Amino acid sequence: MTAINQEQVLAALQRIAAPGGGDLVSRQMISGLAIREGHVSFLIEVAPQDGPQMEPLRKAAEQAVEQLPGVLSVTAGLTAHRKPGAVQPPRQQHGHSHAAPGQPTGGKQGLSGVTHIIAVASGKGGVGKSTTAANLALAMSALGHKVGLLDADIYGPSQPRLMGISGKPQSPDGKRLNPMENHGIKVMSIGFMVAEDTPMIWRGPMVMGALTQLLRDVNWAPLDVLVCDLPPGTGDAQLTMAQNVPLSGAVIVSTPQDIALIDAKKGLNMFRKVDVPVLGIIENMSYFCCPNCGHRSEIFAHGGAQREAERGGVDFLGEIPLDIAIRETSDGGRPIVVSDPQSPHAAAYRDMAQRIWDKLQGGTGRTAPRIVIQ
Repeated sequence: MTAINQEQVLAALQRIAAPGGGDLVSRQMISGLAIREGHVSFLIEVAPQDGPQMEPLRKAAEQAVEQLPGVLSVTAGLTAHRKPGAVQPPRQQHGHSHAAPGQPTGGKQGLSGVTHIIAVASGKGGVGKSTTAANLALAMSALGHKVGLLDADIYGPSQPRLMGISGKPQSPDGKRLNPMENHGIKVMSIGFMVAEDTPMIWRGPMVMGALTQLLRDVNWAPLDVLVCDLPPGTGDAQLTMAQNVPLSGAVIVSTPQDIALIDAKKGLNMFRKVDVPVLGIIENMSYFCCPNCGHRSEIFAHGGAQREAERGGVDFLGEIPLDIAIRETSDGGRPIVVSDPQSPHAAAYRDMAQRIWDKLQGGTGRTAPRIVIQ
C-alpha cells in the first residue's frame, strides 16, 4: 500500500477554495493534521459566526483527501477560534445558564428528523455513566418514544457490550451509515468499527472528527430523542458535542462521595459555560442492600448528589443503588430495564426518564451554542 504523507494531504487541500478567496492551505485554515497508518485527520479553522455554513466545506475537504492513494479514512472537524479584537458573547451571570431546556440560544444546525438530543455525562470515570445512559435510553423507549443511543466515548466505548450488539453497521449508499438496533432503539458506537480489545490511540482532532461523523453521517431519523453517552471529564468530546449539535440538555451522573462530586461539579459548570441546560443530577451506586439479609450499607456515603443538586440549583432526578442485578444484566447485554422491567430499579429508571422527558417538553428543540476557543 502506498504510504500517504503530509505534503500530499496539503496539496489536495490546496484545491479547496476558501470563503473569501484563496484556498484552505494558503489561508492557514488547516490545523491539527495527523496521519497514522493511512488514517488522516485535521481541523478546519473558521470564524465562529460562519460555523453553521461550513459543513459543505468540511465535506469537500474530506472527499479531496479520500481520493488520495493510500488513504484509508479521513476525519475532518470544524473549529472556531476568536479573532483578535472580536466581540465575545456576554458572560453569564454567576455562571448560570439562562436558557430553559428546549429553548434556542444559538445558530447550529440540528440533526434532521431528531427532535431532542441530550448528553449523559460525568466528571470522572467509574461512576456507572454508560450503564445509566443505556437504561435511560431504554426507559424512554419503554415510555413510547423513538430513541437513539450514541456512544460518544471514542477511547472506551461500552454500548456495544451493554446493548448486546455485535457486527458492523452497513452503508447503503457508501456515504451514510445505518445505526445498529437492539431492544427497540438505534445505537451507534466506534466500538462497532474496531475489535473490543483494540486501543484507540488517537489525538484530539481525530476524536473530534470521528464524533462529527457518528453524529452527522448516520441515518438516525426519525427520533424523538438521541441519548449521547459522553466520556468522563470536560475535554474535546464534550466541546465537540456542544459545538456541533443542538443539545437540549445534559444529565450529570455521580456517585455520592465527595471525590466524585468535585468532578461532577466541574461537569455541571462546563455545560453552563457553553449554555447547555442541565436537566438534573443522578446519584448512582447510592447504597447497597445485602441480597441475603437486607442490611443496607452506604458504601460511598449517601445523598451527596442530591445536596450538590440543591447547591447548584438543578433538579435531583433520583438515585440508583449498587446492585449485582444491574451489573449482571448490563454485562450480559440486556440492561435491567428490558431484562426485568417489573423490578424497582427499572421503575426508577423509567421515573427518571419521564422527568427528563417532561423537562424537554418545555420547548420544541434548540439550536446549539457558539463555542469560542480562546
